[in-house]
Amino acid sequence: MRRDKRKKGKGKKFGNQNKLSLFQKPEMRFGRSCPLSQKNAPIVDYKNVKLLKRYTSDSGKILPSRITSVSQNKQRQLSLAIKRAKILGLI
Repeated sequence: MRRDKRKKGKGKKFGNQNKLSLFQKPEMRFGRSCPLSQKNAPIVDYKNVKLLKRYTSDSGKILPSRITSVSQNKQRQLSLAIKRAKILGLI
C-alpha cells in the first residue's frame, strides 16, 4: 500500500474568528475596575478576615485576579495578607 503524504483532516485549523479572548487588542478588553482601588474600599490587611475569605476558594486557595478583577498591585497585597492570616491561624 502506498501512503499519501497528506493526511485527511489536516490543514488550517483556526480562522480569524476563533482567536482566544486573551489575545484581543487593548481597545477590545472588558472594562472592569478593581473593587479594592475604588473610593471607600476596604484596606487589605491580614486582620480583615471577612475580606480575605471573599478572595479565597472553599478549599482555601487564593483566587486569581482574572476571576476577581483585582488589580495587579492589590492582588500582591491580598495574597500576602492571606498567607499571613493562614500562618497565624485566622483563616
